[in-house]
Amino acid sequence: MDKLIITCAISGAEVTKEDNPFVPYTIDETVEQAYQAYLAGAAIVHLHVRNDDGTPTQSKARYETVIKKIREKCNDVIIQPSTGGAVGMDRDERLQPTELGIEMATLDCGTLNFGGDDVFINTENDIKYFANIMHERSILPELECFEKGHIDMVLRLHKKGFIYDPMHFSFVLGVNGGMTGETRDFYFLRESIPMSCTYSVAGIGRFEFSLAELAIKDGGHVRVGLEDNLYIEKGVLAQGNQELVKKVCEIAKKYNREVATPKEARQILKLKEFNHENIL
Repeated sequence: MDKLIITCAISGAEVTKEDNPFVPYTIDETVEQAYQAYLAGAAIVHLHVRNDDGTPTQSKARYETVIKKIREKCNDVIIQPSTGGAVGMDRDERLQPTELGIEMATLDCGTLNFGGDDVFINTENDIKYFANIMHERSILPELECFEKGHIDMVLRLHKKGFIYDPMHFSFVLGVNGGMTGETRDFYFLRESIPMSCTYSVAGIGRFEFSLAELAIKDGGHVRVGLEDNLYIEKGVLAQGNQELVKKVCEIAKKYNREVATPKEARQILKLKEFNHENIL
């Protein structure tokens, strides 16, 4: 069984300081949360950036500043920008961070109702467009799937030559409008991908740690962070992303699953050899 890759989604685009005061907005806050998550055991930082007032942005300049500052504090961490951005952004706006010499980025693999009138749109042509850009720029896509149909879309596009090996999936479960995060949902998705693929699980809200435990036992990988869940336990707000990462590390110990370093994560995911000169 491979070592456990922990991804930390430190802020997202939707949660606010009113939800949890540790949600980072400013550049310095974002860098510090990334650094603390890395020290706690995260090999990958899943990165959204915000303006200082907390509004989400896909600004290339803002991402570039944040990434450079993160690298000054933890130069080997894998930085995985979001290309999901926020509801309403167009393709090229969402793709701006892929111009920065990154190794990984998320690729959302289907459309989803996000509640109310919000629809997170990812058409088949959107997915092809994003996948082509990432392939041209030697970026490994993390294939974000919120339900079974999204996995079917990936496998179809893989067969047609739009998505390439190696494939790394992310099951994002518990989102309003997507699949729930029950045990049956985890196994349904897990059994729907080829055994040769790697995967990570992101459980939203109350599903975060129960799904983390299932993935750890199964040999998969885990995403946690304030983007997905604001609480360290029921009714108790997490005092930053590092608490969530540390809790996953404790679960891993229970199953004698070692936590991967960034270098080991690159080997497991078959990322190209890390070269400082190629990254910002």
